[in-house]
Amino acid sequence: MTRTVKCRKYNEELPGLERPPYPGAKGQDIFEHISQKAWKEWQDHQTMLINEKRLNMMNAEDRKFIQAEMDKFFAGEDYAQAEGYVPPSE
Repeated sequence: MTRTVKCRKYNEELPGLERPPYPGAKGQDIFEHISQKAWKEWQDHQTMLINEKRLNMMNAEDRKFIQAEMDKFFAGEDYAQAEGYVPPSE
């Protein structure tokens, strides 16, 4: 049976992650409150941000930026967008 969580981003019960994506309290919080769907969307968006803004994940400031944007993304706040990106129409 698939584990479900009350997803913070979508405010509904959705399938949860199989394991925490990070060590420590942050990873546990994501594991308990973020759905697979929201996590996948964040990973896609994070990749666009890293590429568009040419972020270096070895740089502490760039990691802080991504972390802050992830928190905003999951909280439903305004978060950084890749400039000029237009999502594909379905």
